[in-house]
Amino acid sequence: MAGLITTILPREDKFFDMFARQAGLLVEAADALVGLLDGGDTQGARERIRQIETAADDVIREVLRAVRRSFVTPFDRSAITALASSMDDAVDEIWHTAKTVGIYRATRFEPQMRQSAELAAQAARLIAEAMPLLRNVGRNGARLHEITEGIVHLESQADTLHDQGLTALFEAHGEREPMVFFVGREVYRYVERVLDRMQDVADEIQGIVIDHA
Repeated sequence: MAGLITTILPREDKFFDMFARQAGLLVEAADALVGLLDGGDTQGARERIRQIETAADDVIREVLRAVRRSFVTPFDRSAITALASSMDDAVDEIWHTAKTVGIYRATRFEPQMRQSAELAAQAARLIAEAMPLLRNVGRNGARLHEITEGIVHLESQADTLHDQGLTALFEAHGEREPMVFFVGREVYRYVERVLDRMQDVADEIQGIVIDHA
């Protein structure tokens, strides 16, 4: 009977494996966003992001099934679902950015857009670093705190780039090419939201650290 229960019920370690997979997909999506805003093969980059978003949806469904089936979880069930959902939301925002680029057939991207995408890729790598550290929050609490502070700092840098980029975009195109400004503003809006969702992930990590360190 014990063997049967072990087979049916997810092991506690499975959650950490799923978190790591999800964070890996987030890194891939952020790297693809950098490639998209480099202005090269935008169609190929959009398709790659779509594939990653689909894979990320599969992982979040797996996490939710595991939470329902588990008697013992490493953290509170709401913390597990909130962390997994926040990473999924970040991937979703990258996909929304890619869709916006496709809808408006955008091919020209401002330097601040590209820089913000690079900040998102840095934040995604910090999130990926944090996932295995959650296996032992007590021992790794200090580093996890540094990681979350780093993500918050990256989001703040992205806010500054957003404002600077919008100002430059309006000065260059606002009056003479209003559609160029409109499209650029939409892309900026979604890129900024990507960093906002990264900060949401940081907040969820920090909440786990506070509860379990």
